[in-house]
Amino acid sequence: MSKPCIICVAITGSVPQKSDNAAVPITVGEQIEATHAAFEAGASIAHCHVRQDDGTPTSDPERFARLKDGIEAHCPGMIVQLSTGGRSGAGKERGGMLGLRPDMASLSVGSNNFPTRVYENPPDLVAWLASEMRTYEVVPEIEAFDLSHILRAIEMHAAGVLYGQLYVQFVMGVKNAMPADRAVFDFYVDQMNTRAPEAEWCAAGIGAAQIVVNEWAIAAGGHTRTGLEDNVRLDKHRLAPSNAALVERAAALCEKYERPVATSQEARVILGLRPVQ
Repeated sequence: MSKPCIICVAITGSVPQKSDNAAVPITVGEQIEATHAAFEAGASIAHCHVRQDDGTPTSDPERFARLKDGIEAHCPGMIVQLSTGGRSGAGKERGGMLGLRPDMASLSVGSNNFPTRVYENPPDLVAWLASEMRTYEVVPEIEAFDLSHILRAIEMHAAGVLYGQLYVQFVMGVKNAMPADRAVFDFYVDQMNTRAPEAEWCAAGIGAAQIVVNEWAIAAGGHTRTGLEDNVRLDKHRLAPSNAALVERAAALCEKYERPVATSQEARVILGLRPVQ
């Protein structure tokens, strides 16, 4: 298989702390440094959250702006994808950074259960976030925690609600949501290939499922996500020393399945993104 594989690195998220793994980058400076190392290791998308100085999540547009500027300066051409996730803010606060015009932003199109809370994505908020992304020409990455999210995203894209090319990421292994199940994964891939053959898809596994889902996605011709947001360990006995180490592990799987790791320029073409200005 010669199709390049896009590796997304989720550098910090909203949950992991330095008490979980000292390599988790919290400050904007730490995140820029960690992203640069991951970029050098083969990541072409940076999935970004920001934190307050005490490590708590935020949707602060000023912090997002500094992070975006730093990544663009130190990782030329890398795709910047900002998170509109629900742990970092409430309501329209979640989309306050879209006016920064990142290349991409995450978008969840439905609600589901997380381990201790409901991840709420009400239809009016989803519609508003999608509208803002269209206004600022930001391509959404659909974070699908359930089959219904995949089907809804395909429907929204067909109706012209979502800006740009459809890109769906399967998130597997979140407790109380969709487990990392091979039969389910294969069904997801079949649904994408059948219902949205022109779209691209990606898959991410949480915790110990990360490397498993990485391999499934790469072997099946999709793209994949790794990083300390999703998993702070290399295995049961070892913490991951960096985001870059997790990217290197995914890149090794690309080599195993004879797939080149996509450069940022190749990833922009595959996802239909605007070229670097």
